[in-house]
Amino acid sequence: MAAAIGSTISFMVVFNTRLGEVAGMPVSFIFNHAIGIVVITLIMIVFRIRRGYPAKRQKAPWYFWFGGVFGFIILNANYITIVNIGASLAMATAVLGQSLGSLGFDLTGFMGRKTYPITPQKAISLLIGFLGIAIMASEGGTFAIPYVIIGTLTGVITMVQLVYNSRFAAYKGVFFSARNNVVSGLLFALLIYSITDAETIIASFASIGSVPLPLILGGGLLAILVVAGSNHVVPRIPAIYSAMLLSSAQIITSIVIDWYLYDLFSMRMLIGALVILIAMGMNMWIDRKAHHSVQVSETIP
Repeated sequence: MAAAIGSTISFMVVFNTRLGEVAGMPVSFIFNHAIGIVVITLIMIVFRIRRGYPAKRQKAPWYFWFGGVFGFIILNANYITIVNIGASLAMATAVLGQSLGSLGFDLTGFMGRKTYPITPQKAISLLIGFLGIAIMASEGGTFAIPYVIIGTLTGVITMVQLVYNSRFAAYKGVFFSARNNVVSGLLFALLIYSITDAETIIASFASIGSVPLPLILGGGLLAILVVAGSNHVVPRIPAIYSAMLLSSAQIITSIVIDWYLYDLFSMRMLIGALVILIAMGMNMWIDRKAHHSVQVSETIP
C-alpha cells in the first residue's frame, strides 16, 4: 500500500502541475482541495448509511487540526526548488529530507511513534539507502546550496505531515482526518491568497472553463487516495520504511511517466531508486531475523 501511495503521488503531481500551468498554482490548489472536501464528505455519508457510524471518535488535541497547513507549505516549497534546481535534484533532496525525518521519528518516538533502534547492520543498510539518494542527487541542474536546503527541509516536512495526519486519524478516523486536512489547507490558502494577490487569482479563474474536466478533477481525487491511504499505512510500519517505499515508488513511477509522456529517461534516477529498494529490503530482512530470534528465545524453557 505504501508503494501504491508513492505511485499515486507521481500521477497527482502531474495533474496538479498541468492544471497549475493552465490556470495558475493558486487555482490548482483551491480546486483540488474543494473537490477533495466534496468527495470525502460524500464517502463519509455513504459509509454512515451502509455501515452506521464508525467507532466513537475521541477528542483530539487542538494542535492536530491544522494538517493542511503543511500541504500548503510543501506545495509552494516544491515549486521553488523545482524552478531553481530542476525536478530531478529537487526530488532527490526531498527524498533525503524524508529519510532524515523518518529516521528521527524512529529513533525518538516523536508524536507517539513506536521507537526502532538502529543496529550496526541497519546503519549499513541506511547508508546504502543514502548512497541511492546521492546517485539521484548527481542528476539535475545547478547544485545551489540554499535550494538544496529548502528541498531537504521540504522532505522533512512531508514526513512530519504524514505522521501528523495519521496521529489525528487515530483520534478521528481515516476519512475524517483526510477531510480535515483538505479543509484546513483550503482555509489557510484562502487566507494567504486574500492577503497577497486576490485580484489576480480571481481573474485566473476565468481560464478554468477551457480546461478538460479530467484535469480539473484528477489532482483532487488522487489527493484523497494519498491522504487516506497514508493515514492507514503510516502508523503500521516504521517511518523509514514509509519514506523509502513512498519515495522509491514515486521515483520509479515518475521515470515511467517521463519516458511515456515526454520521451525522457534517466538511468541515474532508476539506479538510485533500485539502490534504495535494496537498502529497504536489507532493513526488512534484518528486522524479520531479529523478530524470529526473539520468538525462538521465548520458546526455549
